[in-house]
Amino acid sequence: MRPITAAVAYNPDPRFEKLLSSLILSPLVERVVIACDDHADLRRKEANCDVLTGSLYSSDTLERTLDLTRTEYLLLLPNACDISFEPGGAEMLLRVAEDSRASVTYSDFCTSGGPGKTVHPLTDYQEGSGRDTFDFGALMLISVSVVRGARKRQGERALLRFAGLYDLRLRASLHSPIIRVPEPLYCVNEEGAGMPGGIFAYCDPRNAPAQKEMESVFTAHLRNIGAYVAPDLLKVFPADPANYAHEASVIIPVKNRKGTVGDAVKSALSQETDFPFNVIVVDNHSSDGTTEVLADLARRFPSLVHMRPQRTDLGIGGCWNEAIHSEACGRYAVQLDSDDLYAFAGTLQRLVDMLREGRYGMVIGSYTLVDSSLREIEPGLINHREWSDENGHNNALRVNGLGAPRAFQTSLMRSIGFLNVSYGEDYAAALRICGEYKVGRIYESLYLCRRWSGNTDSNLSIDAANRNDTFKDSVRTDEIRRRRQVLGGA
Repeated sequence: MRPITAAVAYNPDPRFEKLLSSLILSPLVERVVIACDDHADLRRKEANCDVLTGSLYSSDTLERTLDLTRTEYLLLLPNACDISFEPGGAEMLLRVAEDSRASVTYSDFCTSGGPGKTVHPLTDYQEGSGRDTFDFGALMLISVSVVRGARKRQGERALLRFAGLYDLRLRASLHSPIIRVPEPLYCVNEEGAGMPGGIFAYCDPRNAPAQKEMESVFTAHLRNIGAYVAPDLLKVFPADPANYAHEASVIIPVKNRKGTVGDAVKSALSQETDFPFNVIVVDNHSSDGTTEVLADLARRFPSLVHMRPQRTDLGIGGCWNEAIHSEACGRYAVQLDSDDLYAFAGTLQRLVDMLREGRYGMVIGSYTLVDSSLREIEPGLINHREWSDENGHNNALRVNGLGAPRAFQTSLMRSIGFLNVSYGEDYAAALRICGEYKVGRIYESLYLCRRWSGNTDSNLSIDAANRNDTFKDSVRTDEIRRRRQVLGGA
């Protein structure tokens, strides 16, 4: 018997027939399963080809596919159209799977369609890669014995329309590693291999049913690995007896934002509150005229603190540490990026009121995406309604962000500190806080977030995006291990 059963999602594109033929004729493939929707008129006469109705992301279709599988491995192509293995690529994928005894094996790939091929590297899977958006590329080689063993040991789960594949790989990952082959073993004749959806898909209300399923599956996974935090374990923040010169400080780290920092500072200074506050701008050795803009503002506004750190190795997180540890910092530290604005004059008051009244470890508001001219752009309001008081702190380990603006208890952040990086430092801090303290949420827009070419996450190369994803996965890995240790697990 050949070692692989291939399961592929039907696509009406004419190129699908070429892919299907290559699978049927492959010397490694014993059988091909085609998954199609109810409306596809698809009949196959080949002796080694079966047709199922349904999606390869659903648990029902995957279960029926596994029932048809008599081979050791299942090659899954859940979103495929025009894919071809490089010479020896399928053999290499199978060899790595066998040698490593991996639950899931995947590889880098190439894209074509323009002049030549472009290598598309992926990232290594780690314990914190439990987000449902993790990119496996266009195909996955799954160990059938590991999957069946995981199902037997962990029991059945409710029917999953959207999260069946997600559930399968999380369960399998508990019993054998998920392994990436760091070389391109196949070629995709189009971009977009992997699961569809933009960076805000998890907080798009249109995706709520799918996201609820993903959250349920991930929460069960946290229970299985001993990292689930019950809501009654979350604490309120104790009263801080220290004296502060100001009740709140707006913190603005900045480097080379001459064109926007003045507007950000003025937005902060224009806040109307019933408490004293200041604005601390940490000028991280700007060289484009930002320093001069801030120096002029500081001369005109006494409540503006213009800090210039001695260290030259600071990221955004390091700048935050400089601000919160300074004597000028107030009881509450509130975020404002150097190219953004508060939505109205009452933003600071709303955030501080909630911190005070709820004794939260932090409060997170909502923001509206705008262009450089402050015109609203799609998808508009980002309010993270996927959060819940009962499970938001667990689900935070699945999603890639928690929203803005953020307001912190200064004494808490002095004890925790920010990572000295310029990407994900706020997410890491929020994960650390929400695993121990209650978090307050405000769902109306308090903040205008500009999307423009100067954003740190704008027009990223594949390598840069992979570095960001790897870093956030490592942050989640560290937080999962910390929670498990606190809860008495391994």
